[in-house]
Amino acid sequence: QVQLVESGGGLVQPGGSLRLSCAASGITFRAYTMYWYRQSPGNQRELVASITSGGRTNYADSVKGRFAISRDNARNTVYLQMDSLKPEDTAIYYCNGRNSVNDYWGQGTQVTVSS
Repeated sequence: QVQLVESGGGLVQPGGSLRLSCAASGITFRAYTMYWYRQSPGNQRELVASITSGGRTNYADSVKGRFAISRDNARNTVYLQMDSLKPEDTAIYYCNGRNSVNDYWGQGTQVTVSS
């Protein structure tokens, strides 16, 4: 059974930091490109960051220079380090793992940036 389980969300003040984790099981993790998406109320789900099996990363313009995606293939885990958080980063953050055949999603973790 495939599972992607996010953790690390919570409430943080503007300017603060959080690190999200997504632990994968049931897949050959190292062969998957991993993504972080987010969705806030009334908005479409948007791509935040991605990392290929080879470690190449890509970011949405809105988070460049503030967020960093990384992966640990030994732990089957992908991370999203979020610094200098802004209220507009408030959303549910979802982990997604994809290859040429499969597309798997986690259940999401809430991030709220507020004073």
